[in-house]
Amino acid sequence: MDTVAHETGSLVVGIDGSEAALQAARWAAREAAHRELSVHLVYSINLAELYTGVIPPTADVREALREEGTAQLRAAEQAVKRAADIEVATHLESDAPAVVLRDASRLAHMLVVGSSGGGAIGTALGSITLKLAGHAECPVVVVRGDTSAGRTQGLPVVVGVDGSSRSGPALAYGFQEASLHGSPLTAVHVWSDADAERMLKSTRDFVDWEPIREAEERSLEQMLAGWTERYPDVEVERVVKRDNPKRVLSELSERAQLVVVATRGRGGFAGLLLGSTSHALIHSSACPVMLIGPESYPAE
Repeated sequence: MDTVAHETGSLVVGIDGSEAALQAARWAAREAAHRELSVHLVYSINLAELYTGVIPPTADVREALREEGTAQLRAAEQAVKRAADIEVATHLESDAPAVVLRDASRLAHMLVVGSSGGGAIGTALGSITLKLAGHAECPVVVVRGDTSAGRTQGLPVVVGVDGSSRSGPALAYGFQEASLHGSPLTAVHVWSDADAERMLKSTRDFVDWEPIREAEERSLEQMLAGWTERYPDVEVERVVKRDNPKRVLSELSERAQLVVVATRGRGGFAGLLLGSTSHALIHSSACPVMLIGPESYPAE
């Protein structure tokens, strides 16, 4: 197996020996076939964690770990080939998974990981995934829910829009995915969350919410304007709510094929952080979640 030095445009999948990772590999296979791209499977044995002080792991331990990694990659490769007729490559690495995948993101079309697992990627899902999304140079997709072939056909792509500068890239990828799959897009702008409700508890009965709602609807319309012109084939539903963004996006994920959110961004009525929303979604979404970090390159 060679190092992760793949051509621009592959889908790179983190493999850790779990069923969730195999599900991610199958999802990536179907997406790669749809895009006419290849899949690259990556397994890291993370040798640095095996040092006892300055004493390296023995040769027998290293060899056993390589054999295990090779077996896991072979199983994932078979899963990919059963899911789609595409080119697939495997890579056995020795660095930390987050480092390996971050480096791979410089040329990848997207990074794909499972929602949980028994290995280094799965056991630290929240910290590794969000750290990865914060530094990856392409989108990071966490595969969740029932992703069996054909189940999500016709379901919308849901995009969280918070009004920050990160909303633009999230919308770019959201429209791109919707157009690619011939699906509608649901743009979600939640302009007040639970924190705002608590802050205004004593006065909320006297607040005229309608002008605020109208202003937020206009704001969303302005953010969508250029994208609806660029993608006239995409049917767009606008959702503007005074609610908790985590709850709204989680509920919408039950009837979606993909949820797209930025991993950072402050905006909206309460200054909500889509970073915290992203963290919640990778644990609660009923469908795959695409995380758009600040280093992600713009969609073509």
